[in-house]
Amino acid sequence: MGKEEISTTKYLIHAQINANGIVEKPDVVGAIFGQTEGLLSNDLDLRELQKTGRIGRIKVNINSKAGRSKGEIVIPSSLDRVETAILAASLETINRVGPCEAYIQVSKVEDVRAVKRRRVVDRAKELYKGMMEEVTPESLKMIEEVKEAMRIHEIMDYGDEKLPSGPNVISSDAILVVEGRADVLNLLKYGVKNAIAVEGVSVPKAVAELTKTKTVTAFLDGDRGGDLILKELLQVGEIDYVTRAPRGKEVEDLSKDEVMVALRDKIPVEQIYQDVGVKVEKVEQQKAGDKITLLKEILNELEGTGNAEILDDAMNILKEVKVENLYEELKIVNNTTYAVVFDGVVSQRLIDIAKDKGLKYIVAVRMSEVVKKPGPIKVITK
Repeated sequence: MGKEEISTTKYLIHAQINANGIVEKPDVVGAIFGQTEGLLSNDLDLRELQKTGRIGRIKVNINSKAGRSKGEIVIPSSLDRVETAILAASLETINRVGPCEAYIQVSKVEDVRAVKRRRVVDRAKELYKGMMEEVTPESLKMIEEVKEAMRIHEIMDYGDEKLPSGPNVISSDAILVVEGRADVLNLLKYGVKNAIAVEGVSVPKAVAELTKTKTVTAFLDGDRGGDLILKELLQVGEIDYVTRAPRGKEVEDLSKDEVMVALRDKIPVEQIYQDVGVKVEKVEQQKAGDKITLLKEILNELEGTGNAEILDDAMNILKEVKVENLYEELKIVNNTTYAVVFDGVVSQRLIDIAKDKGLKYIVAVRMSEVVKKPGPIKVITK
């Protein structure tokens, strides 16, 4: 390929050729041009495309053995994805090369940019590794000092009460409610930027209001102070999950691993009400009712499509897949999955995997008669 081709090529069409006889490269190139001529529109005529540089020089590597020829064809294309696919498919209509019967099959269409991106990532990893090997303990100390200064710089004041918060509290759909400024700073250290502090045992009005529009996890100290704040949050706010520092520890003292474990092991607020003796407010029941209504609306939209949607607890779509691939997709989802809505029939197999993954709702057109009671999972059908 010339330099011009290399800079504009987006895709490489790779095809295998087999011929019943001895053929050479010019025969193959001639057959490609001759037998695709007039097959597609003028826009996709190979001669025109080559004249205008939208396909590059056709490379043919062919060998003959025992009266048969076998080889590979590579065609560089700077057309878009659809046009390249059509062009690749047209090669498979060729059935003769010179006087011989021939068979061409496209093995792959390679995205040149994807290959380049892989190279960039691999090279970046090498360079980063080299950089890290050169970092001395003194440099690490300096880096940590700068990061610490940046974290303090990142902390913000939220609302009239000037509550300490991370920079993402306003923009994020999900927030963490913690006790004090030191907790927010410690979480910023580990890249968690959506925490807000209540600064005391009584929950400020600004935090109570914020909990009504966000998915909220209360992340509290493992002591009596944490118990008191949790009780008030349950009464004045609308929280969705609760997690605690290990008993006797405070969020501000936790290591990164301890923070990540605590956030991973958060539990739904419904499990907490009984433990702390707070009655479920009507607001919570209303919230659940709204979710069921929304899930049913999603089912109406999906009916007849053969599709499934996997949702988180804020009703965001984590993934949309074909119903036949749903079981495999559910096997690899993480613990944030809340509901699955699909255009199909609920089977025992699906319920079992949903149970393993901690799903709360399965919403489908109907349920198979052989399904056992699904326990904690709520099944909604039309």
